[in-house]
Amino acid sequence: MAKTAFIFPGQGAQYVGMGKQIAQEYACADDIFDQASEALGFDVRKMIFDSDDETLKITENTQPAILTVSIACMQPLLEKGIKPDVVAGLSLGEYSAHVAAGTMDFKTAVSLVKKRGKYMQEAVPAGVGAMAAVLGLDSETVKECCKMASSAGVAEPANFNCPGQVVVAGEVKAIEKVVELCKEKGAKRSMLLPVSAPFHCSLLKPAGEKLSAELDGIQLAPMKLPVVTNVTAEYITDYAQVKELLIKQVSTSVLWEECVRTMLADGVDTFVEIGPGKVLSGFIKKISKDVRVLNVEDIESLEKALSELVS
Repeated sequence: MAKTAFIFPGQGAQYVGMGKQIAQEYACADDIFDQASEALGFDVRKMIFDSDDETLKITENTQPAILTVSIACMQPLLEKGIKPDVVAGLSLGEYSAHVAAGTMDFKTAVSLVKKRGKYMQEAVPAGVGAMAAVLGLDSETVKECCKMASSAGVAEPANFNCPGQVVVAGEVKAIEKVVELCKEKGAKRSMLLPVSAPFHCSLLKPAGEKLSAELDGIQLAPMKLPVVTNVTAEYITDYAQVKELLIKQVSTSVLWEECVRTMLADGVDTFVEIGPGKVLSGFIKKISKDVRVLNVEDIESLEKALSELVS
């Protein structure tokens, strides 16, 4: 049976004004911005619609901003009766997936990811960590390059995004070494990324520990929808696993390509990326040519998605 997955983007997809058109047109979406402002104690709408790239790039702003926009953009779909069979998200996007699945309510999630962003930023002093994208090499070769570079410091695969695209993270000298080694091995491109911290590697374990303390105080609910987790690329079978998986996710690789393959094997033939950008849509198209890929981030993309999904 054909299935639909809602998928949610992670950090890096943000831009000033994201979600504004949908919030202006749909009261159900606009309400999410009110809830975010109430939960965080400042005007989230103003920060997202009227600030600047530098403000939105600060990790503890980026994470609640993207979560808010993703959940706001989902509301018109739900209002029209379009519901997913499965949900998943890349890194931060996994929190949006849990809101969609009912594991945690939106206000809890938006407060949590603001702290998550802060802890991730604080875990590694500025200038100590780096990330790099490697294009055109298989995963095993990139892992081998990380091992070879580890004599210079921490170097680990951070994201397995799609065939031929792996992101690595760690200490600056070691990651620079990985970039060199990958070029020598024939990578199409191997370059440092303009990020503020080395996400999804063991250097972020202190952030996971602080996040653990926050999660201890949060009440989760049984999931109403299946959620595929970044850590194992499998369905979460019991909501009691969620806290441990979210802690691990901060400092371990995001297995996004495998997450998508898990959903494909389960019969998902329509993927709807909800929130800013089309990064995940691009990954899906590289993983499978046989599926329908839609996105919802503004009125035009929403109307296209609705025309295809409303039966």
